[in-house]
Amino acid sequence: MNDMELSLVLFTVLSQVSVGLAVMAALRQWAASEGPAPPNVRIEWIVVGVVLLIGLVASLFHLGHPEGSPRSILHLSTSWLSREIIAFLIYGILVILGLVALWKETSRRAAILKFAALVGLIALAVSGMVYSPPSFPALNNGVPVLFYLLTAFILGPAFSSYLAGPAWQPWLTRILLTSLVVGLVLNLLLPSIWMAGGRVMHLTGLAYYGSALYWLRILGQFVLGIAVIAATRRIPIWLPVILLAGELAGRVIFFTHVVHTATNIGGLY
Repeated sequence: MNDMELSLVLFTVLSQVSVGLAVMAALRQWAASEGPAPPNVRIEWIVVGVVLLIGLVASLFHLGHPEGSPRSILHLSTSWLSREIIAFLIYGILVILGLVALWKETSRRAAILKFAALVGLIALAVSGMVYSPPSFPALNNGVPVLFYLLTAFILGPAFSSYLAGPAWQPWLTRILLTSLVVGLVLNLLLPSIWMAGGRVMHLTGLAYYGSALYWLRILGQFVLGIAVIAATRRIPIWLPVILLAGELAGRVIFFTHVVHTATNIGGLY
């Protein structure tokens, strides 16, 4: 971390888009499990798989030797990275099984889709732990897990609005509005909490509050998103793109603004 690696930015954000879409699609299919699956649900699950695949391919460019990536799963008992890979592998397999179940209209499709969404959420939690090392005190507390889940519940309903029918739009709008409010509060308060901590955490808080990109995200994603939804009571067609840009900016900040403990070596306190 402390370097903006585009591959990690894309992988983390796109995997969260995939899981967010899966959760929204699973909930919709659960509610309609008594009848045949609407065609748009099948399309949404295809998008879930394609977005995940793009994110996984992007993650390979983070490796110096992508051909050696299979060896990264050999340390499951000690490495959160190995657990992350396994979790997303299982999630991807379940997405494929869900698509097959939807096409065949099997009676177990709703159960498979719900389980895929649940595993996806677990995979995001595991992924968050990869970026919670002791060398980054501001993150060694589960904060990345909150960030990752929040991204899923912002971009999931946002992009689901393109595929869900009119009857689902108010439901998606409420979820998105709630997530944006939580995101605004969390992103405004966390730097203050960090500044009340040790030297390295204090520097992280200062880096966030002193960043033009941070404030641009606060205004351009959260404040604008909340204001637009509150005024229109819907998700405009352009808003998901703005929210995606905001989450990408947030991930850049996450990877570049959090201070490493090495920064304080030789410091006074």
